[in-house]
Amino acid sequence: MAKTLVDTPSAVILGPQRLAPILDQAVAILGLPASARVAVVTAGWQEREAEDDELVAALGRPAVNLRLHARAEVVFAEDHQLFDAHRAKQDRLRQLQELYRRQLRHSLTAARELQQLAASREDDDDVCAALADAIDAVRQLDARHYARAVEVEAEHEEALELAARPVVARQRQELARVLAGCEAIALAGGHVATILTRMQLLGVGDMLIKTGFEGHPMPIIAWSAGAMALSDRIILFHDRPAQGRGDAELLHRGLGLLPGVAPLPHARSRLLLDDPARVALFARRFAPAACVALDERCGVTLHGPRRDRRSLWPNTRALGEDGLCR
Repeated sequence: MAKTLVDTPSAVILGPQRLAPILDQAVAILGLPASARVAVVTAGWQEREAEDDELVAALGRPAVNLRLHARAEVVFAEDHQLFDAHRAKQDRLRQLQELYRRQLRHSLTAARELQQLAASREDDDDVCAALADAIDAVRQLDARHYARAVEVEAEHEEALELAARPVVARQRQELARVLAGCEAIALAGGHVATILTRMQLLGVGDMLIKTGFEGHPMPIIAWSAGAMALSDRIILFHDRPAQGRGDAELLHRGLGLLPGVAPLPHARSRLLLDDPARVALFARRFAPAACVALDERCGVTLHGPRRDRRSLWPNTRALGEDGLCR
């Protein structure tokens, strides 16, 4: 039976690729022919953006690096007003993040205390209701921070009229021409905020929505921070950081090209996946997104034009609200 458009793989989300690259499997799943040109985004590597030889070899397809980090540097060098405004915006976002982090500390402490109490009094409806309220309070705090960050971004774009600025328009036009000659895009990891800000500045997210062929969106391969930047909401997480508290936090709205999935790269080393309480709280907090643990050789395939159907690879687990990973 022939595949329908709804069944057709349209994106592959992977775990880290440096130690165990499996890009060839993603290419095969997406059915990219040997001649298919792939656009590559390595902006998260910042100054090392051009060092993509191993990545291109792993893809096994002709590739062109979009050079988003370098293009953004050109924009900022030519448009000093934009650079100053961008820096001011980032400073404000960092301040909002710190204020949110301080609030989050107290909200999560309350949720964890009630979670411990509920574990010993499972049949007490009042305790369970209090726990649900505490988790909802964390979710509301997340939502308010998310809305503020989105508002700051929208104000910045409107005030600066990004699309009308000559150097931005020129770079966007060049990128649109390059993407028109590509059949897929691959986004590597690195610094997630750098990936996001460069893609926003240069309008790449909107281009990927518009670019495609006969109803098919441009196929995407994304891993680590690259996948995080394309998700609905960017979640920063580390249960055992070198310093500070291990509280997961929302950073910003992602580009929304990998809907319904919260990618968690390096999950084995960053999350206490054998701690049912932490797993359950994480899953309940970020529901309805599927919080997927993405380590080496792990992956998720998204299907259809909207990428709204997903299948986890056999060795890949999602965090469950019952505290289990499966």
